[in-house]
Amino acid sequence: MPEEAEEPAPLKRWDARHREAKVDATRFDKLKTVLRVTSGNFLEMYDFFLFGIYARQIAHTFFPNDDPYASLMLTFLSFAAGFAMRPIGALVLGPYIDRIGRRKGLIVTLSIMACGTILIAFVPSYATIGVLAPLLVVLGRLLQGFSAGVELGGVSVYLSEMATPGHKGFYVSWQSASQQVAVVVAALLGYAIANLMSPRAADDWGWRIPFFIGCAIVPFLYVIRRSLEETKEFAARKVHPTTAQIYETLAANWTLVIGGVAMVVMTTVSFYLITVYTPTFGRSVLKLSESDALLVTMAIAASNFFWLPVSGALSDRIGRKPILIAFTMLALLTAYPALAWLVREPSFSRMLTVELWLSLIYAWYNGAMVVALTELIPASVRTAGFSLAYSLATTLGGSSLAISTFLIARTGDKAAPGYWMSFAALCGLVATLALYRRPAGGRQVVGKPLGA
Repeated sequence: MPEEAEEPAPLKRWDARHREAKVDATRFDKLKTVLRVTSGNFLEMYDFFLFGIYARQIAHTFFPNDDPYASLMLTFLSFAAGFAMRPIGALVLGPYIDRIGRRKGLIVTLSIMACGTILIAFVPSYATIGVLAPLLVVLGRLLQGFSAGVELGGVSVYLSEMATPGHKGFYVSWQSASQQVAVVVAALLGYAIANLMSPRAADDWGWRIPFFIGCAIVPFLYVIRRSLEETKEFAARKVHPTTAQIYETLAANWTLVIGGVAMVVMTTVSFYLITVYTPTFGRSVLKLSESDALLVTMAIAASNFFWLPVSGALSDRIGRKPILIAFTMLALLTAYPALAWLVREPSFSRMLTVELWLSLIYAWYNGAMVVALTELIPASVRTAGFSLAYSLATTLGGSSLAISTFLIARTGDKAAPGYWMSFAALCGLVATLALYRRPAGGRQVVGKPLGA
């Protein structure tokens, strides 16, 4: 038979360019999807972080008390109340998303979160409406917590299911990276208000401006999240579990959920200590200026934003376990000594150095941990299981502000938050060693195939 004629060189070049263009278009589409799906994450962390920046002003406005420590503790407890609602949100909304789809679920969580944001922004002060003011603020936090209980899980699962093969860690890491953008935006607004307004005006009403801005971007976020498509992995499933089956599978994998909680504790404690707690720690404990504390916070967020996808990408190459073990060990060995060095001679440069070091530990651990958790949870209950483990851990991590304040007051040691982070690191290390001794993916309910 005659040999086939070789394809002309111009046609070969055209085909190569065409294939490259298709790859570029696919990557651009993936980027747009990542931006759309993480938009709600931005709003959640933006609002949560504002609560940390303006804890003193919120305490004065809604929880007035002759004792500044008591007033601040009431504010931090109201902050923690939102985290107490997260497990309930995970148990209610998680099965809903596993049953009806990722896209619809993420629209629901954004809507609930927006209601809490608007409520906190517009509640009058205690001086105006009395005890109703703190009650409404707590209600707003409860709504935010209920939504956030499944927001992170929904976003992480969506990213893991739309990721290209071999790049799941890189894609999932953008769930956490999007939160760092929110921290930078919130800190920039706080820095501008601290430097452009008088202290009295900022304390009286200026602190509300960032909250109003958060309300203003809600419609935009809602529109872009509505444009999401369902993930192909979820759409391809022929059978979707009922709510009862989801609860049965979670119960069958209760040890996996508890192990997931222990893994996530390291992430949540370290994150809230180095971001949300930093402005308060810098001003109230180290007596640094508000501007210095916010500059450090912005540097931390930028550091996190850089290291998170690097860690996720490397975990795709060398595996999740080595990174998780290495950085829990680093936290155990250095968290308290680093903070003790800082409080001996507080300064902007020392605080920046210590916080950037803790940021490195957090980002590298979290970049591998989030994707690891999506892989360990059974596919058919992935959102519910991930969200339940994450929300239970975040109840502890979100209480870090109150726990750190209590530890310092109780012990008289300004570096006491280092003990709390070391405990969280120990939890993460033990959980990693335990979970990676068992097969990934958990187990289904016996006799009840769930279409995973």
